[in-house]
Amino acid sequence: MTNPTSTTPVPGAPGALAGRREWTALGVLMLPLLLVSMDVSVLYFAIPAISADLEPSGTQQLWIFDIYAFVLAGLLMTMGSLGDRIGRRKLLLIGAASFGAASALAAYADSAETLVAARALLGVGGATLMPSTMAIVRTMFTDPGQRAKAIGLWSGVMTGGIALGSVMSGVLVQYFWWGSVFLVNLPAMVLLLVLGPFLLPESRNPEPGRFDLLSVPLSMAAVLPVIYGVKEIPSEGWNVRYVVSIAVGLLFTALFVHRQRTAKSPLISPALFRGRGFVPAVVLNLVSSFGMMGSAFFTTQYLQSVLGKSSMSAALWSLLPTVLVGVAAPVAAQLVEKGVHRAHVVAGGFAVAACGYALLALAGTDSLWLVLAGAGVLASGIVTVMSQMMDLALGTVPLGNSGSAASLLETGAEFGGALGMAVLGSVGTAVYRHDIPAGAPAAAHETLGGALAVAGQLPGDAGRALTAAAREAFTHGMQAAAVAGAVLLVAAALLAEATLRKVAVGAATTASEGAAPALPAPEKAAGEVTV
Repeated sequence: MTNPTSTTPVPGAPGALAGRREWTALGVLMLPLLLVSMDVSVLYFAIPAISADLEPSGTQQLWIFDIYAFVLAGLLMTMGSLGDRIGRRKLLLIGAASFGAASALAAYADSAETLVAARALLGVGGATLMPSTMAIVRTMFTDPGQRAKAIGLWSGVMTGGIALGSVMSGVLVQYFWWGSVFLVNLPAMVLLLVLGPFLLPESRNPEPGRFDLLSVPLSMAAVLPVIYGVKEIPSEGWNVRYVVSIAVGLLFTALFVHRQRTAKSPLISPALFRGRGFVPAVVLNLVSSFGMMGSAFFTTQYLQSVLGKSSMSAALWSLLPTVLVGVAAPVAAQLVEKGVHRAHVVAGGFAVAACGYALLALAGTDSLWLVLAGAGVLASGIVTVMSQMMDLALGTVPLGNSGSAASLLETGAEFGGALGMAVLGSVGTAVYRHDIPAGAPAAAHETLGGALAVAGQLPGDAGRALTAAAREAFTHGMQAAAVAGAVLLVAAALLAEATLRKVAVGAATTASEGAAPALPAPEKAAGEVTV
């Protein structure tokens, strides 16, 4: 319903300050974002109970884990563009309803097939929620300083949710049954459905054009094979099947790009890439995701398999580094607001993250606090970069295309995370296999987990020797990958200084808001807001 007395700032009015209503609405938006990010890791402790109850095959268990992330990544661009056309609030509420329904289906699944289908539906819902929340934040906060703070909170919640998901699943499974890890989504989604229509503004592209249906399968064919290939390489090696999968994905990427450049009404407008600072923002955000997920590949295994901590204990310890994450983005926003150039802040964020990798490179086989400190420093630097790049990218595009811009950022982050695990994981695996004694069983040469399993079956000193050698080899692999990660992030810092130096903080926002066409009636204004 329309409320003429609403204090919601009208998009396209630079500098309009958001009030209590908008900050309250932001709190409501954080709920679905937190749950979507938690669902990435929520099965870590639930899978043994699920396996005992539903008895999935090995392939089905892999799909229970992976189908959520695959569907989410494949549909992000489609859903971002759809939100620009039908309204971001409308799509958000549709996504909340579908996410809640899929959560209930997953909680009470009576077969592995049903659970796989429910996880796929959760991916569909997640793909609607992520770009919609970011685009609505762009709509509500038109003042550059306030928008930077809001996006900083968005980034912190997104990063923290992934760490929190595994811990919450452990607690719920310990006291309830495995379905409770999905039912926890329902109260938040109901709250969003009740409060969303009253607190969240509606906005859409006033002239979106026809929805290009052909671009939808092309976008999925471009994203999914590449994501699949790069996700499998760290654990399975450079198998020809995964290389072919990546090649097929890149072929469809070329076809998708051609379609966007030639279609009358493309799914992703090429004009987005003409915004000053947008391309560097997407690329640097991808690199930051590379750094974050590349480190996670090692630190989670280090806590459990090198230090020998239980899954629950490892998850609780992994929460400590997120304390720094909550501070990083707001501090970065304050620095930019006080006049420090964004290029320096982003370059500094990459430099801090590189220092985190340097700490990991110094870790031995008994360095709990050093690894936790390295992970915390790295995460704070990465979140600094992510929050600034999201703010820059969304401030560079017209409000009418904010959903598409958000979806490109998220898709790039999915690619970056997969690449980080693949590249740094391959570096670590290569060093690990080189360091494992030549006479060790074949399984010990594949993974640290395999080596520990074999060592447990060997008698006395032989088992202890293999365990020590495997842990030492893994730590050497982590050190080598950390050095590679630090070098990459230092290069990213230099790239950020070079590409962002001439992008003014306020100029891009003003230009993008002014870029919306002047239309005769208020209801046709770019990024229309109704309450």
